[in-house]
Amino acid sequence: MAPIELPEDIQWSSKASLPQVTLRSTIAGLCIGSVILISNFQFGLQTGWVSMMSLPAALLGFAVFKAFEEKLGFEFTDVENVFVQSVAVAVATGPLAYGFIGIIPAIEKLLTNAESGYIDGIDLKPLWKLVVWSAGVAFFGVFFAIPLRRQFVIREKLPFPSGSATATLISVFHGTSLKIDGTASVKELPQDEETSDDQPIGPYHSNMTIIESQDICELAHMQEYHSNLKLLGITSMVASLYTVVSYFIPQIRAIPIFGSQLSEEYMINFQPSPAYIGQGIIMGFQTTVYMLFGTILGWAILSPLAKFQNWAPGPTDDWKEGSEGWIMWISLSIMISDSVVSLTVLITKSLIRLFFQCLAHAPSDDISSEIAHQELAQLMENNNSANSGQIDINPDTVTYDSTSDGSSDTMDHIFTSGSKEASESTENDSSLDDVGESYMVPMQWVIIGLIGSCVLCIVSTRIVFGSVIPVYAIVSSVVMSLLLSILGVKALGETDLNPVSGIGKLSQLICAVIIPKGTRGSILINLISGAISEATTQQAGDLMQDLKTGYLLGASPKAQFIAQIYGSIFSIFMSSLMYKVYTNLYEIPGKMFKIPTAVIWIDCARLVNGTGLPPKVLEFSIIFGTIFGLISLLKNLVTNTKCKFYRYLKYLPDGVPVGIGIYNVPSFTFARFIGGLISYYWLKRIGNCEKYRSSKVQMIIFSSGLVLGEGLFSVVNMVFSSLKVPHL
Repeated sequence: MAPIELPEDIQWSSKASLPQVTLRSTIAGLCIGSVILISNFQFGLQTGWVSMMSLPAALLGFAVFKAFEEKLGFEFTDVENVFVQSVAVAVATGPLAYGFIGIIPAIEKLLTNAESGYIDGIDLKPLWKLVVWSAGVAFFGVFFAIPLRRQFVIREKLPFPSGSATATLISVFHGTSLKIDGTASVKELPQDEETSDDQPIGPYHSNMTIIESQDICELAHMQEYHSNLKLLGITSMVASLYTVVSYFIPQIRAIPIFGSQLSEEYMINFQPSPAYIGQGIIMGFQTTVYMLFGTILGWAILSPLAKFQNWAPGPTDDWKEGSEGWIMWISLSIMISDSVVSLTVLITKSLIRLFFQCLAHAPSDDISSEIAHQELAQLMENNNSANSGQIDINPDTVTYDSTSDGSSDTMDHIFTSGSKEASESTENDSSLDDVGESYMVPMQWVIIGLIGSCVLCIVSTRIVFGSVIPVYAIVSSVVMSLLLSILGVKALGETDLNPVSGIGKLSQLICAVIIPKGTRGSILINLISGAISEATTQQAGDLMQDLKTGYLLGASPKAQFIAQIYGSIFSIFMSSLMYKVYTNLYEIPGKMFKIPTAVIWIDCARLVNGTGLPPKVLEFSIIFGTIFGLISLLKNLVTNTKCKFYRYLKYLPDGVPVGIGIYNVPSFTFARFIGGLISYYWLKRIGNCEKYRSSKVQMIIFSSGLVLGEGLFSVVNMVFSSLKVPHL
């Protein structure tokens, strides 16, 4: 076979003009996104887990076009690869963005007629209602992210670790260069000229001639591509086999490793799901340890206590009378406390930073100006210290509907990253290097899109949920969601964590203040408010991650915006249809799909609206909410790695993963803890060797294959269920 030539490393400033919005890339992105969407639905309804899957989407996109390379009319470039994965991510995250794993099940399955404000309740069975609702919340987060790009990606140069990781993977496969630290990538040198060690050729550093470097680069990127693709295929096959076997032998979903009594009476068992293990690898060891702590606290201590004290006399799995529903309130208090404290500290730090930046730029020759500059430098240095070193992957990275928020994935978390210096974030516009104006999204599109999508949200909400939802409540929710999404994008850019559900819960709290108590349908109104905020933050964060990827590779922001629109429109219909398929074929809520995030959402709405609690829950909720609120405050204030107490903070559990461990059944956590252990030993084995980056990519590909295989073959199980194929 003739060797494949390395594509010419086109100048970064010229890449935006390459073909990106093509029919072939759109179809490929929609197909890949559909596969990931099915996986997200499967595990979203089971556990609340949803992921962007940026890295697998980029890999699959490259693999598809590599297979048909000889038949392509023109070359498949790195920037077209960016377009493919942008479309795929927009499709894949639809279940979370449109509320199909949390809000919609909560309204359809758990909301009482009295809470809905209607005598006959809310009817969401018609498919057209789901489509109309999805269209109403699908776009204003997308339009709002566009003006944020210049501030967070260009001026502040926030790392967006998942977006940077995806860009690196694409650059390796295509043998092209990245835009490093806001400077243009190194161009190709004359054939006989050598490069110094600090000059990158493609994604590599070399002191060889350009021809030698190209040969090595090509060999390396092809070997890595085939290795990753093979790894993805093997792990997907293993997970697929388990999925089919689990249908015929459902007993393997609940193995009583601690005895039949604990399994039957307290639901403490083990499910050896490859996808759960893969998710644990993605989350990382520290997060899964916190989750395990939550499982022990909730299911081994609080649940038996509530049952023994007759505070929850019903069966354990009874949400109303059983201990599972009882500990749910404690989980909710822990997660709300942690989220509110974290967001409060984030808001305060942002305001302080803005204040000092204003002082630093004030035209003054007196001593106060210099003090302001010193304070600003110190503040930014502390912030950089907080973000330096390895960032743990926690539930927000993989996006939990009820707790994070979580890749969504952002999820593909690979690299150590930190915020840039203050001087970099305050450059003059004339010194900012960016693609040409013709490749930007016109501001007219943004303004018209924001107004139009806001009107669409109001109209669609009124059509689907009726007059019980006042217009002022929808408008205030939209405005509030746009403001809160700025915080979410900022947090995502700095830490790879998008706290979409924490923001959703905060909007529920604010909504409870805005909407007078006793208002007809107040619970429904509260849920809708949370759904709007979550959708906005999720969409804005996903697009900003993609825009970071595109910026590093020189892609057109306009093309990526179009990719998001294409993917969102397709996902509106695909997500609505898949939700109907799942609700028609399976009992929801049931043993297989317990929709715990829906329970979290509606319990939060009831809590902030003053609905009565089970016996003794209030006291326990206050105690644990206070404890984890203080822990969150401590962790968010002590962020300087040079502080002698900083190293001990990791032993204090974070509220979000602890809450996840409490509200999900133990089988959810045990498998993920195994994944966390695998992640720990995997990273420990590779250490700081030269292949550290590629090994971490392989780890993500390995885990993604487990998730994709089981999620995709859930369709096969759905076919078996619809045909009523008997179990063994």
